[in-house]
Amino acid sequence: MEENTNLIESLLERAADYGKTSYELVKLNVIDKTTNSISSFVPNTVVFLVLSTVMLFLNLGMALWIGKLVGEMFYGFFIVAAFYAFLAFIMYFFLRKWVKRVFYDYMIRQLLS
Repeated sequence: MEENTNLIESLLERAADYGKTSYELVKLNVIDKTTNSISSFVPNTVVFLVLSTVMLFLNLGMALWIGKLVGEMFYGFFIVAAFYAFLAFIMYFFLRKWVKRVFYDYMIRQLLS
């Protein structure tokens, strides 16, 4: 009888150890995925900010250049704004699902890698 009690106690201890180990493994996996996602997010954000700055100055230069060609500076800004309004219209009505799918797939790949 005492032998059965020792076996049950040993089994309970092993189950408790297994539960603790499984909990630690899940916790370490969550930490790994979170740090991996954040560490890839930060450089991407920096690159996005630099490219945004480049695009800002490129658009300002293009608007000034078009304004000089047309004769009035503000016409250049209107033309550049109209181009981006047209681009936004195209993206909203025709490319919205594609952009959403690409972003969704990127996030899933980041979380599963």
